[in-house]
Amino acid sequence: MRNLLSLLTPKTCFNPRLDPSLGLAYECAKTICILVVLSLPCLPQVTINDVSRLNPVKVRQVISVTDIEQIKQAMKIAAERHWKLSIAGKRHSQGEHTAVRDGVVLDMTTFNRILKLDRSSKIITVESGTTWAQIQDYVNPFGLALEVQQSSNIFTVGGSLSVNAHGRDPRFGPVIETVRGFRLLRADGTVVNVSRTGNDSALFSLVIGGYGLFGVILDVDLQLTENDVYKKRCARLSYKSYPEYFTKKVQHSPAIGLHYARASISRFDYLQRMLVCSFEKTGQRPAGVFHLMHEAHIERNRRLVEMSRKSQPGKDVLWLLQETFADNPVTTVISRNNAMRPEVAFLEYSSPRDTDILQEYFVPIPRFTAFMDAIREIFLRNKVNLLNLTVRYVPKNTESFLSYSRQDSFAIVLYINQPLSDAGKAHAIEYTRELTEAVLQNGGTYYLPYQLYAAPSQLRAAYPQFDEFLSRKREYDPQELFDSGFHEHYRAGK
Repeated sequence: MRNLLSLLTPKTCFNPRLDPSLGLAYECAKTICILVVLSLPCLPQVTINDVSRLNPVKVRQVISVTDIEQIKQAMKIAAERHWKLSIAGKRHSQGEHTAVRDGVVLDMTTFNRILKLDRSSKIITVESGTTWAQIQDYVNPFGLALEVQQSSNIFTVGGSLSVNAHGRDPRFGPVIETVRGFRLLRADGTVVNVSRTGNDSALFSLVIGGYGLFGVILDVDLQLTENDVYKKRCARLSYKSYPEYFTKKVQHSPAIGLHYARASISRFDYLQRMLVCSFEKTGQRPAGVFHLMHEAHIERNRRLVEMSRKSQPGKDVLWLLQETFADNPVTTVISRNNAMRPEVAFLEYSSPRDTDILQEYFVPIPRFTAFMDAIREIFLRNKVNLLNLTVRYVPKNTESFLSYSRQDSFAIVLYINQPLSDAGKAHAIEYTRELTEAVLQNGGTYYLPYQLYAAPSQLRAAYPQFDEFLSRKREYDPQELFDSGFHEHYRAGK
C-alpha cells in the first residue's frame, strides 16, 4: 500500500513505449489506479525527502505519471478534496520545493519522451521529465548540443526550468534564454501554450523560475547549438586577479564556449588561489572526439572526497590533486557535449551522520574580491566544512520574474558538508544568514532552490518582487492547488 501505483509501473509489468499494442491498456489501468488510490477515504502517508536528506516530508501519495490525463485526474481529485499538489523531478532542489505536508506529489520522471527534433532550426521538443542526459544522447549524432545546462546532466528539463538554472557558457545567461515555448497545465485544468509573445506571455516569466507553483510544465521547445570542439586550458592565479582576468580574456571572447574557476580549499592558500579553466573553440578533430564519454574512476574519486570530508589534510591532498591532475593546465581537446557531461556519480553520499548541501550566491563582478574575503572570514570563524567552491559567470537577464541575474554577476557555488543533527542545522542557519547578509551588502543575491535557511526579511531584500510573485500566484491559482514547503514557509513569513 506504500505506493499502489508501483504495481503498474513499466519496470514490474511492461513498457508500453516498447510494446505499443499494450500501451493503451497500460495507460488506462494506470489512470484507473490513480482514481482508485486517490479516492480512498484514508491514505497511508509516505515519507519522502530530497537529495540532502534534511527535509523529510509526509505526503499522502507519490504518483508517477506518463500522460496528461493522469495528471489531470490527480489534479481533479486533489482539488475536490482540498489537497495540495507538488511537482517533483530528480528532487535535487533542497528547499522543500517538491513536496508539502499531507499533499500529493506528481513524480514527472516517467513523463520523459523526446517528441520532435527540427534539425534546420535546431529546436528540440521534449516532455518535462526528460533529462539533459537523454537530450545529449539523442542530439549528439546530429552534431548538436545544448546551449544552457547546469553542471550536471542528470536533472529533468522541467526541474531546471522551474529553478531557471544556469550553466557555464559565458555567452548565455539562465536556461530561460534557450526556451522558445512550452505547454502548461494550469490549476483549472486547461492547457495553454506559453511563449514570450503569445496570449499567456506573462506566464513565461512566472513559470520559468517559478518553482512549480503555477502549474505543470508538459513539454518544452528548446534551442540547441552546434556541438563545437574546444581546447581546454587552465591557469592558476590569485582570487584578486580573477575579475580583471575574466573581463579581459573571457567575458567578451566569442571563441570561449565554457568557463569556470575553482578556489583552493587547502589550508595554505584557503579561498585565495584559483584554478581558472576556459574551453576555446578549435578546428582540431581528433579521432573519437564526438564519442560520448561516461564517468570513470567513481570509487577512487569517492574515496578522495570522503578523505576531504573527514580532515583538513584530506582537503590539502584533494586540492593538490585537483590542481595537478583533474584540472591541470595541459591542453585537452573535447567536444561541447562531453564538456557538459561532468562527473557527478562519485558525489553520491548517504552517511547517517552528515550530508552534503549546496548553496549559491550571485555577486557583481566588481564586488567579487570583497565577497570572497567575507566568505573566508565567515567560514574560518564558523569552522564550516567546505568541500568545494566553484565560480561561474552569469550575464544579466531579467526575463524570469524572480530573476537572480539582474546584473552581470559571478555565481559562487558552495559545496558544504553538514551534520544531520539539529545542532548541525542550527549552525548552518547561523553562517548561512551571515553569508546572505554579506552578499546583500555587496549588491548581490542568492539562489532559491536550496535550504530554507535565509530569514524571510533576507529573502525579500534579495527578491523585493517576492510578494508580488505571491500575488500573481494567487491570481493564476486562487485555491493554491500547487504548493510546496518553500511556498508554505516564506508565504507565512516564518
